[in-house]
Amino acid sequence: MGLIRLSQYKPIEAIVIISFLLLVLFSLCAHAEGQDIWHVRDVTLTNGLRVLLLEDHRTPTVTLQVWYRVGSRNEHLGTTGISHMLEHMMFRGAKKYGPGSFSEMVEKNGGNDNAFTTEDYTVYFENIASQKVDILLDLESDRMADILLDPKLFLLEKNVVIEERRLRTEDNPVSDLLEQVDAAAFKAHPYHSPVIGWMSDIEQLRRDDVYNYYKTYYAPNDAVLVVVGDFKSEELITKIEKSFGPIKSNASPPKVRSIEPPQRGERRVTLRRNAELPFVAVAYHTPNFTSHDSFALEVLSTILAKGDSSRLYKSLVYDKQIALSVGGDYSRLNIDPSLIYFYAQVLPGRNPADVENAIYGEIEKIKREPISQYELDKAKNQLESSFVFSQDSLFGRGFILGQYEILGNWKRVKDYIPGIRAVTAADVINVAKKYLTQDNRTVGVLIPEKPQS
Repeated sequence: MGLIRLSQYKPIEAIVIISFLLLVLFSLCAHAEGQDIWHVRDVTLTNGLRVLLLEDHRTPTVTLQVWYRVGSRNEHLGTTGISHMLEHMMFRGAKKYGPGSFSEMVEKNGGNDNAFTTEDYTVYFENIASQKVDILLDLESDRMADILLDPKLFLLEKNVVIEERRLRTEDNPVSDLLEQVDAAAFKAHPYHSPVIGWMSDIEQLRRDDVYNYYKTYYAPNDAVLVVVGDFKSEELITKIEKSFGPIKSNASPPKVRSIEPPQRGERRVTLRRNAELPFVAVAYHTPNFTSHDSFALEVLSTILAKGDSSRLYKSLVYDKQIALSVGGDYSRLNIDPSLIYFYAQVLPGRNPADVENAIYGEIEKIKREPISQYELDKAKNQLESSFVFSQDSLFGRGFILGQYEILGNWKRVKDYIPGIRAVTAADVINVAKKYLTQDNRTVGVLIPEKPQS
């Protein structure tokens, strides 16, 4: 991290910056001293709803999040995108509050709301002044109990989702390529399909498909309610029981049984379409958080591809000058084993094959040459500080709790920093040798073509 010159700022700005740095230092020191900042009240209602409450009285606000244990991994070919479609319909009215009421009421009371769908879960959240939390409990319990799913509104919203897919993927060459890399990498597991769904499936979705999906997966016994902020836990639990307690539980939804078999040879995807520049993406199958290797893989990903000082950036962008940008991604927090990605935007006039080989060159180099203590510590510090910074907001702390609870137990959050700190240089080299192999990789190359006149 570079130094901040406080002389560049006005006195009031300097005070704000100093306060922020002191907050960060306090957070880092708390972790370093092993202090437990996760004083979570953990309750399960009689209908199965998991409730996690974390008091934080620094500001008179709260974040409220409802996590449903369903995402695109629960879908089947023919109805892909149904989880995301349902997310949209959850804002289109329920039994007590009609169409347009949800967001309107949140905004009228000074709050904001949103939602998102992933492979593994769907999350709805609001941020509001703490004295308004009763409104959120009423709104969220209403749409958990029963949504309207008006046929006319469904058709309107389906067109919105179709346009969203068109903008995000159909008109975005890089997104198109990455989607195809995932589809090639996963043959048996539902991670094969994009979260937003395949266009043909979205177009064929019916109102009854979505409502039946809702009745199957949206129930208190398949959800987690997370509230973080300025409240008293005992008082809030009473309110939660009053709002959510009457909602009946469902039979347990069907479990995902698909297991991706080991990959036994390189797979390649070539995409030729209208685009500005070539793009190269390389993905390898990796374990998730259940494997101790996941911590070393996080460090490996950081050393190779995180930031301008990463090995791939220095090699491809600075030294060889064959890439405009590079990056990588590894998310250990998936329910099932996923992928680690490395990718690069090819510089104009350069050969994508040279960029691809340069990526492999850095991967092979990390397997055979010692990693310096400085480079190892820098990567581990990056990961630890990023984790600490993510806890600075109420939403960030709520998100961490919800995500780990969906994976099985929110208390796993306490394992992250010790796990990262325990990673050695030998661990990083070992996971590179173990997972970053030719037979385990899927390669995608975008080849720009001029549109036909």
